[in-house]
Amino acid sequence: MRVKKFDSMNVVPFIDIMLVLLVIVLTTATFVARGIIPVDLSEAKSAISLKNEKPLVITIKSNSEVFFDKNRVYKDEIQKRLIGFKKNTPININCDKNSKFEQFVYVLDILKDNGYTNLGIITKYE
Repeated sequence: MRVKKFDSMNVVPFIDIMLVLLVIVLTTATFVARGIIPVDLSEAKSAISLKNEKPLVITIKSNSEVFFDKNRVYKDEIQKRLIGFKKNTPININCDKNSKFEQFVYVLDILKDNGYTNLGIITKYE
């Protein structure tokens, strides 16, 4: 029996595998970048509309400026602006770590005094 000499390696299967892996990585990266997976949902005549209330995001910057979503609110206007929101509105507080704790407590007191209980504090997960 004669042994065949191994002159070269067939790289075609290797290239096929790498192209499949590339497609998987690019597809996954697209979903991660968008944060959502696009889906075309089916329609139903008996569907019930759900109330998806958008949360109010209160931002306290390091210089103690307060923002409702992206609109600046002065300290004496905070309570007046809250009257426009329902008591069960989800409210997320986004506070800079270098801001004064006093401003955070001030905003939290106003929310509690006015009966807002659906509160969340936005933090960074590491």
